[in-house]
Amino acid sequence: MPPARLVRIVERLRESVFRLHQKMMPPPVTMLELITAGMVSQAIQVTATLGIADVLADGPRTPEEIAERVGAHPDGVNRLLRALASHGVFRADRSGRFALTPLASTLRSDAETPMRSIAMFTNAPEQREHWSYLLDAVRTGEPVMEKVRGVDVWTFFEKNEELAGVFNNAMTDFSNFTLAPVTAAYDFSPVTSVVDVGGGQGAMLAAILARAPRAKGVVFDLSSAVAGAEDTLRAAGLADRGSVEAGSFLEQVPEGGDCYLLKNVIHNWPDREVALILRNIRRAIAPGGRLLIVELVIPEGNGPHPGKLSDLDMLLLVGGRERTEAECRTLLTQAGFHLDRVVPTASPLSVLEASPV
Repeated sequence: MPPARLVRIVERLRESVFRLHQKMMPPPVTMLELITAGMVSQAIQVTATLGIADVLADGPRTPEEIAERVGAHPDGVNRLLRALASHGVFRADRSGRFALTPLASTLRSDAETPMRSIAMFTNAPEQREHWSYLLDAVRTGEPVMEKVRGVDVWTFFEKNEELAGVFNNAMTDFSNFTLAPVTAAYDFSPVTSVVDVGGGQGAMLAAILARAPRAKGVVFDLSSAVAGAEDTLRAAGLADRGSVEAGSFLEQVPEGGDCYLLKNVIHNWPDREVALILRNIRRAIAPGGRLLIVELVIPEGNGPHPGKLSDLDMLLLVGGRERTEAECRTLLTQAGFHLDRVVPTASPLSVLEASPV
């Protein structure tokens, strides 16, 4: 895992190159690239859905060979991969065969850091339809789910099992994508009792316990969310140090932990509900304990950051938001916490460390 500082330097260099590119190109050309960026994303979703990266795992193949294996048309496959190869996703050789690139390899089902499910959900037909109502969300400042679906997003997922499965797989992949950067950036070794609030399947707790050999931990979430958490802990050899509790963090959380974790939780909620969650943790946390919030903290300035687009997704779907450091500080202060520091990671996520006051 590269140091977070090195990653930030590379990001600044990339931003400088991008800005230089914009200055060198006529504005209409650059704007056309931005307008058509959604087409690239959609093309990636199609290759992910077809499983093309898996077909190429053992070597290059012709469009005809790929099409036969994935149930598609050879000409369509050729045109799809030709377009993506121009963006570094797949590579065509002189004989017309296509091969994986490092980018395309992340779409393999067995990739070390798989992005296939994330690509499939981000551009699923239902999700594209939600984004078509961005104008309404911007005008009203409210999520569009009730208007579009008649129910909130979570009820919609419950009624659409196939999409819910894609979503859950995407969230699991995103969670696994963040495990190594978070545990590499933050020192969990002094922790003795961890409560992973909204911890879902328990992958984050398992990663923390592996870094904190003296610690015990609890995964706390809704009963439907923690259904596989015991299996996760058992598979990691941590069943003796990790347990699972079901409940709603909007009502209460397990008491007595010296470390409470909220990873990718508060961005799902408006400020009022976040304040309630934080106050519940404030009542439960042990004296001298710490609260860790892992989120996409939006930086100041005009530089690119994934949190800025994710923030629009939160607006559309749940009425939540990605927040700046100052916004997080305000919420923590109101709930009886002091924001001690913000720890960057090699991923876009940061760890906000707070203590009770």
